[in-house]
Amino acid sequence: MRFLIQRVKKANVTIEGNIVGAIEQGFCVFVGISNTDTKEIADKMIHKLIQMRIFSDENDKTNLNLASVNGELLIISQFTLYADCSHGNRPSFIDAGKPDLAETLYEYILSKCQEQVPKVAHGQFGAAMQVSLVNDGPFTIWLDSSAL
Repeated sequence: MRFLIQRVKKANVTIEGNIVGAIEQGFCVFVGISNTDTKEIADKMIHKLIQMRIFSDENDKTNLNLASVNGELLIISQFTLYADCSHGNRPSFIDAGKPDLAETLYEYILSKCQEQVPKVAHGQFGAAMQVSLVNDGPFTIWLDSSAL
């Protein structure tokens, strides 16, 4: 499982010209799921995400987590996080999770995050989406379950 986490001042996701999810300060999280991922892996990733201390404290040190700043989450499914660009110029996506598994785990991630974070916005699995965000920092973290 892979999370691309961006600390944002604000972010939104649009489908067919309509904003379907929007947040203020928090994390915009792009979620990639592979065929070997499980709910147990998702739980570890969610715990790491929620506890990630990348907001600045009064001394401008990155010591604060999402709850400390009343942060919000925008979670977007993105199978392209499993792109393999090692051969040729056209990425392969064979490592991305099959749609049924990926959608089930994506919905699981949403529900678990909603249990812990007051505002969780999201996109729509499998939809063509446009994501707008103001990256704060810029601050971007790559979280891969193989490194946990």
